[in-house]
Amino acid sequence: MKDIVLYCKSYRKDFLRLKRLLQSVSKFNVDQIPFYISTPNADRELLIELIGREGYHWVADESVIQANLNLKKGIEENKSGSLTQQIIKSEFWRLGLCENYVCLDSDCIFIKDFFKADFLAPDGNPYTVIYQNKEYFQFAIDRGFSKAPLQLIAEGNRVKQLFGRQGPNYYCPCPPFIWSAKVWKSLEQSYLKPKEITFWDLCTPNHPETLLYLEALLNFQAIPLHPIEQLFRVYYYDWHYFLLRRIGETPAKIKEHYLGVIYQSSWDLSLDYGASQKSIYSRAT
Repeated sequence: MKDIVLYCKSYRKDFLRLKRLLQSVSKFNVDQIPFYISTPNADRELLIELIGREGYHWVADESVIQANLNLKKGIEENKSGSLTQQIIKSEFWRLGLCENYVCLDSDCIFIKDFFKADFLAPDGNPYTVIYQNKEYFQFAIDRGFSKAPLQLIAEGNRVKQLFGRQGPNYYCPCPPFIWSAKVWKSLEQSYLKPKEITFWDLCTPNHPETLLYLEALLNFQAIPLHPIEQLFRVYYYDWHYFLLRRIGETPAKIKEHYLGVIYQSSWDLSLDYGASQKSIYSRAT
């Protein structure tokens, strides 16, 4: 079992983004951390056609689902694609490949050399990306987009209430996430099994996987908490990206504090599979 791996769950619409991510991993992965990609079985041939076979280990989404022996067959058929993606990412630990994994999305891009030490503390436990998200909340309010922070605050309150925790809301809304199998196991043993439910029951649009992980860590303390801030600069919306560009932010400058960048696919649609437009990453560099 490896101490840490990189992992991305993807699908055909995101394969051009995934190709860009793979290129950045190949370029900057100094310690040669193994990179795992999962997709539906049905998408594997297109995956090979578009990004080749080198530089990653492939696993089927179906194998992740089947690794949970408590599930009813076909449970994923009644879930939306976005929710299924969240759950599969959270259940990757069940394959027994690693103790910890850096969970990436296809729209992630590494922009400088990275090492195991960026993800693992000296005691061997992973760092945890955890913060109150005040900078983004203030940006949104200043720009007249206060609805988005309100939605995140409501999510935080709901998930916190599941565990009966009081105090501030904490977030890690965007990848990379550094997730420990011990934390996911503690959630199963201390929360899911006593309630006779599975993660497929618990994870919903109202209870996202990122917050469930953080609350499980805070409540069950399966690993020491080594807090760090976001590893990647995330541009949540187009207005967020163009605002920061106007005040002088560039990919070269963000290397001072970030390992990578995310132009979220919810607004940067140019790399949707089949699109012909130039990506915002190409326009920015």
